[in-house]
Amino acid sequence: MRPARSPLAEHWQLDPSITFLNHGSFGATPTILLEEQNRIRLQMEEDPVRFFERESHDLQADALNSLAQFLNADVDGLTFCHNATGGVNTILRSLELEPGDEIIVPNHSYQACWNAVDFVCQRSGAKTVVVDIPFRVENEDQLIGLLLDAITPRTVLAMIDTVTSPTGLRMPFERLVDEFQSRNIDVLLDAAHGPGIVPLNLQLLDAAYITGNCHKWLCTPKGSAFLHIREDRKDRIKPLTIGHGHSSVASKQEKFRFEFDWQGTHDPSAFFSIPTALEFMQGLVPDGFSGIIQHNNKLARDGRRLLCEVLDTTPPVPDSMIAAMAAIELPGGHTGPPDFRGDPLHNSLLDEHGIQVPVFPWQHHQTRYMRISSYLYNSENEYEFLAEKLQNYL
Repeated sequence: MRPARSPLAEHWQLDPSITFLNHGSFGATPTILLEEQNRIRLQMEEDPVRFFERESHDLQADALNSLAQFLNADVDGLTFCHNATGGVNTILRSLELEPGDEIIVPNHSYQACWNAVDFVCQRSGAKTVVVDIPFRVENEDQLIGLLLDAITPRTVLAMIDTVTSPTGLRMPFERLVDEFQSRNIDVLLDAAHGPGIVPLNLQLLDAAYITGNCHKWLCTPKGSAFLHIREDRKDRIKPLTIGHGHSSVASKQEKFRFEFDWQGTHDPSAFFSIPTALEFMQGLVPDGFSGIIQHNNKLARDGRRLLCEVLDTTPPVPDSMIAAMAAIELPGGHTGPPDFRGDPLHNSLLDEHGIQVPVFPWQHHQTRYMRISSYLYNSENEYEFLAEKLQNYL
């Protein structure tokens, strides 16, 4: 019998025949926020010209101000993008790298963003410096030491995650930003898993560049993310799409807004839903997102403990380095490059038991992982169900 979700699951449209333990991949949007997005879309289609010429300006400003307040960000350096990968590309493809320059990348990084670093380095003659960090980490100091040891006189940038996507590792990003930038090395903070999974205070962090998704842990509609550029770095960065704003004659800030906020026709309804999303999600539990983060972290750690017991292994990192995602090694070792048809274990769990959980090989550790995620709609019984069914494949 399929275990029940938490009572809060009534706010989502998740398939009742699926045990959904993969919030981390694409998020999941509550019904009320889908309705809000649809309301904005209908408003847009009533008169698209009026919407883009007049109504969208206030909606854009409201969304930016709402998100800036939530992140304690400088709203003048904040703009929207459709995903964090696009934000990473925007920064990297704007940098004027010299032959021999070096960019530091941990080997836990999201492959798409790592690929973007490789691309700009290969094009310019710069070098990607990959820091080998083991999957099993004893403490933050071990990880920080490995990254700082990679610094050379040619290091110009470090790309650091808040929470790593493939391995579910809560990076000590606050300390890392300070360590690198105190050495005059800019940090590109990949906060794809950032807002809503860890506390973020952008003005306190003061990283040169920060990009993060809202559609994951803030549960906004798909395709809503942000890019924040520190004031002293704004002159260096151009949007991926060069549009009308490039030739505009305006103040520095007006030009920034024109260039970044209007890169051609698109559906901005996901961005404009952010104020409603923040208000709704913070009202679901006491203490708002502090309560959400605390709830999700505990559930992920409890779920990890159950899986470790079944797999007869130990937690690979301390609880303090786990947020709402956790990865566990699977027996059998590495199984080659990722298969777009899905890992056989992933497919079996989904097709035979209705369990949606990612299983994938990670070639950089020559290991195969299962990664669980936790959100308000999940219950501990669902992780017990996964642990029970997983025993059939060991």
